[in-house]
Amino acid sequence: MQNLSDVQTDNKLKFHVFQDERFVDLNLYQFGWERTEPMHSYGPYTRNHYLFHYVIAGKGTLYADGNEYPVTGGHGFLIVPDQPTTYVADREDPWEYTWIEFDGLRARETLTLAGLSRKKPVYTPQNREAGRRLQEQMLYIVNHAQASPIRQIGQGFLFLDQLVESSAGKRQQSQRRLRDFYTKEALSFIEQNYQRDISVEDIAAFCGLNRSYFGKLFRDTMGESPQTFLLHYRMARAAQLLKESSLPIGTIAAMVSYNNQLHFSRAFKGVYGMAPRAYRQTHCIRSE
Repeated sequence: MQNLSDVQTDNKLKFHVFQDERFVDLNLYQFGWERTEPMHSYGPYTRNHYLFHYVIAGKGTLYADGNEYPVTGGHGFLIVPDQPTTYVADREDPWEYTWIEFDGLRARETLTLAGLSRKKPVYTPQNREAGRRLQEQMLYIVNHAQASPIRQIGQGFLFLDQLVESSAGKRQQSQRRLRDFYTKEALSFIEQNYQRDISVEDIAAFCGLNRSYFGKLFRDTMGESPQTFLLHYRMARAAQLLKESSLPIGTIAAMVSYNNQLHFSRAFKGVYGMAPRAYRQTHCIRSE
């Protein structure tokens, strides 16, 4: 299966779509580079995933949540899922930028470390060299669009790492050390035990924390409750098995702790919007 589709490539635009959804911690959806025309605009539009633009040169404005954010060369801007936005290039000095659309279980935590969020969407580098390294990392992904999916995801992690390391808004890990420690312990427990009938109480007990305090700590870090995260993690694993294996749906349900196939189907449809069988028929990637 070809993992990437070149939508358009010329001297003003490179645009690639990543078509492999097997990755859980981080996945790429599309990325590219463009030298825009004066007053070029996009929106209003709502994304399903995170979208980050790094502005190489020129200037323009991001309109989001009733606010205006001027963004010039050497800076960047973040759009978060379900956020209606419009962005417009300047009339006299339009943008040249590169972008990556991504998501995954680790995406929000990494962006938080970089000091970026819906309320703080503008990226400012610590210095010019730091911004240049981020630009190079993003353009490497754009210019190596035919690399294998695993290599592309690896480069995606390097992009996120550089985004954090280069950001002037980077949060000091020492301020978050205890909270991050417990969250990582919880994630490790979930990754190793999601097949079992574990509860939030079990995860909190593993971390040695009160359930209520653990729930708040986890939500502050991950942006969703432990219950929701556990559900999404199990369904992501189930989706991967549906795409990559011919195992019966009942077997897959049991592998993600659902002994009742009907309950599993309802949970899966609540997350993916379709029943497991329909999802398999639509997304199957096994070789014939």
